[in-house]
Amino acid sequence: MPTLRIALAQVNPTVGDLPGNARLVRDYTRTAVDAGGQLVVFPEMMLTGYPVEDLVFRESFVAAARSGVGQLAADLAADGFGDVPVLVGYLDADGPAAISAEADPGRGPRNALAVLHGGTVAATYFKHHLPNYGVFDEDRYFVPGTALTVVRVGGVDVALTICEDLWQAGGPFTAARRAGVGLVVTVNGSPYELDKDDARLPLVRRRAAEAGATVAYVNLVGGQDELVFDGDSMIVAADGTLLARAPQFVEHLLLHDLTLPAADAPAQDRAATPETADATATPETPDGPDQMTVDRVVVGDRPVDPTGGPVSGGVAEPLPTEAEIWSALVLGLRDYVRKNGFSSVVLGLSGGIDSAVVAAIAVDALGPDRVVGVSLPSQFSSEHSRADAAELAKRTGLDYRIEPIQPMVDPFLANISLSGLAVENLQARVRGVILMALSNQEGHLVLTTGNKSELAVGYSTLYGDSVGGFNPIKDVWKSLVWTLARWRNDDAVRRGDEPPIPENSIAKPPSAELRPGQLDTDSLPDYALLDGVLTGYIDGDAGRDDLVAAGHDPALVDRVLRMVDLAEYKRRQSAPGTKISIKAFGRDRRLPITNRWREPGDG
Repeated sequence: MPTLRIALAQVNPTVGDLPGNARLVRDYTRTAVDAGGQLVVFPEMMLTGYPVEDLVFRESFVAAARSGVGQLAADLAADGFGDVPVLVGYLDADGPAAISAEADPGRGPRNALAVLHGGTVAATYFKHHLPNYGVFDEDRYFVPGTALTVVRVGGVDVALTICEDLWQAGGPFTAARRAGVGLVVTVNGSPYELDKDDARLPLVRRRAAEAGATVAYVNLVGGQDELVFDGDSMIVAADGTLLARAPQFVEHLLLHDLTLPAADAPAQDRAATPETADATATPETPDGPDQMTVDRVVVGDRPVDPTGGPVSGGVAEPLPTEAEIWSALVLGLRDYVRKNGFSSVVLGLSGGIDSAVVAAIAVDALGPDRVVGVSLPSQFSSEHSRADAAELAKRTGLDYRIEPIQPMVDPFLANISLSGLAVENLQARVRGVILMALSNQEGHLVLTTGNKSELAVGYSTLYGDSVGGFNPIKDVWKSLVWTLARWRNDDAVRRGDEPPIPENSIAKPPSAELRPGQLDTDSLPDYALLDGVLTGYIDGDAGRDDLVAAGHDPALVDRVLRMVDLAEYKRRQSAPGTKISIKAFGRDRRLPITNRWREPGDG
């Protein structure tokens, strides 16, 4: 049986940066080949970045992607790697997008995977299953492929698949079994959400059983607007054995030697009926025949043993839950800042838990010299809050400034008659003006610090505490903010460092401090109760009756649902932020602002 040294390049491309992404391919290919790699695999839409969204409709972009993949093939050959197959995701098209009468239902933009070999594009595969749920809109953009591409490499038949092809039974994996392949490569742009890594391994095992072949899964890593990709690339044998796994949230080249059935080997040598210890790794029967043709291309028919001794990629352990979430938030912020050309960030430091956690994330992502924290005290700001803000700045080493707002609030109140909530919101808006002024003057990206619970119920001031270009904790429930703060401090202690977040910021009752003695509980239910209702209503799409049946107080449910429904207009104007949950505000959850539907009983 031939041995094939595969190299899975878990890398961080940038949407639209075709030259930069091509350089990544060339650099990682060089590293892989220097290590004896015989098949080098890059993630979904590697050349263009992912997701490209409506760039698909721009003909100039499609043309650049198509010419760019051909140029990349030539450049790899010029680099001396023309005899090594390199798999690269990109944007292709065999017709116009479906936005006019000129569109052909069977042709259009394609989510494609190219096999680069010998200075040319030797083969192409078009993604078959197109996701159209959650953050995905691929039915809007792409036309599905109907053929499975099988490439012979080093005497092994290798089937090509892309991301969603893995998440649905039938189709390419069923066709791969029928084609008798020894290896299925699946390239991915699979965004992170909490515990998704726990679902991937059983899923890859099921597909390996379905195909009767080893599956090599490579994923993107890095941030792209609201999305963050966690990597977690892996290789799983046909019998469900985990052979290699890459670490999460870092770029990584996973090299591993695979002993695979030779092309045209008897079916029993291809593990046609695998038996595994994992109960989930059993063949699945699709609803109908796979309905895919098989296109075969030979780029290397003769087996060649890898050079040097055996290479194993190792198995990285998945991160614990809090470390996983923190890593996602740090990487999401770091890449948003870097990829959008900012050099630094600025945020308001109130001394409370939300701004403290955002500051700690920012320092971890960028370093203290690139984070500006501004205390913006008013006449209602407590001494302990001012002290807590200063203490956090001291512990983290960020650039700390104090800008009292009362001298700016007073002239407003001297010239316009305001009272109650209007005065509270005025203070928040003055703070927002100061932060935006510092952004304009010094070039910082303003970070806003509202958590998911506050965004859900509209507990924020438009053009006040909601101002900013990015919100690192937009998808983090308030109760989880506290959990992450404690975890980050405990993690610092484990590493022998000073905890970044003052204990008082964690322990004290939360307050906006916009009037004397104010607490969040004056306006909101206790967060433990609130988050329970919000999680069901927002993440789970539960109705009122479902929430009451789950044990929530009916009056509390009615109150919370009304606040959520009325706050849609605020959420539409909120800054983007890293998605970590199954349903984040923004791309995941799309509701009309003008909407008179209310859950029965929700007055």
